[in-house]
Amino acid sequence: MSGISPFSLSKQPPLILVADDDKAIRVLLRKAMEQEGYRVVEVTDGKQCLDAYETVKPDIVLLDAVMPVMDGFTCCKHLLQIARNNLMSALASLDTDSGLGNTVISKLWGRTPILMITSLDDEQSVDRAFEAGATDYVTKPIHWAVLRQRLRQLLQQAQVYKQLEEANLALQQLANVDGLTGLANRRRFDNYLNTQWINLAQEESALSLILCDIDFFKFYNDQYGHPAGDLCLQKVGTILSNKAQKHQDLVARYGGEEFAVIMPHTHANGAIHVAKAIQAGVRNLQIAHRGSAVNQSVTLSIGVSSIIPTWESSPSDLILAADKALYRAKAEGRDRIVLN
Repeated sequence: MSGISPFSLSKQPPLILVADDDKAIRVLLRKAMEQEGYRVVEVTDGKQCLDAYETVKPDIVLLDAVMPVMDGFTCCKHLLQIARNNLMSALASLDTDSGLGNTVISKLWGRTPILMITSLDDEQSVDRAFEAGATDYVTKPIHWAVLRQRLRQLLQQAQVYKQLEEANLALQQLANVDGLTGLANRRRFDNYLNTQWINLAQEESALSLILCDIDFFKFYNDQYGHPAGDLCLQKVGTILSNKAQKHQDLVARYGGEEFAVIMPHTHANGAIHVAKAIQAGVRNLQIAHRGSAVNQSVTLSIGVSSIIPTWESSPSDLILAADKALYRAKAEGRDRIVLN
């Protein structure tokens, strides 16, 4: 065989899931596929196909249209729904409420090729197969040369799509993450706050924001150097990540030595509780800071604000309130928490 191997981009040969109630066909398919170097798992009906699909995670499915228990058309629809659900779970770390998350899901969820193999060759059956989500269609009796080429083409396309998907997700991750601390960056902060504002305005639920600033950080850099300053930022960022308590809380590097925590469904009391935990966690690090005028180790000034979003207000109102609270914390002596 010439050209690119269908599994040259993968560490092991592709796994093919064959679903057909005809044992003779399954034996022939297994033999032909194994001669091509593929791994094969075979089942006898649509229900077994669904179970095997989630267990073995095949690279491609060869699916007979007419089977007992569950026919191939129904099975195909269920396979696509399983793939969509699995992808949504895998992308849970993305903001799937945003347009970006939905775009990623809509583009990637159906990439596992499904090749339907059947004796049905009428126009209605062909249309039904593609409407159910089949990637391609081959009729019986099987033309083996055609089947081999269809498989190679579909597997090559699937491998390329997979690499492109992984690259796109990696780029998206880089676009939303602060390179030094690994936290969300300002771009991600803005997008997430806007999304949560809309959601919580509909639900009439509370949204809180914590803004933190490392006290006298310029003096820290002057005293210990920028590499030590970077390490300090990383350690403080880790404390914030550990103390944010809810799955939907977003910790971000807001800018320079400033950090932020967006806390959906959280009232002021809950936000103050987290702010105190963050403050104590940073103190417990005991990072020496001889340039500080308030403590011999690194401390934080923290501003907290809480609001129930409305359509008449905007996210900037919450940011402004938290920023004013942070300013007061600094003006009143630093190393403290102020609620506005």
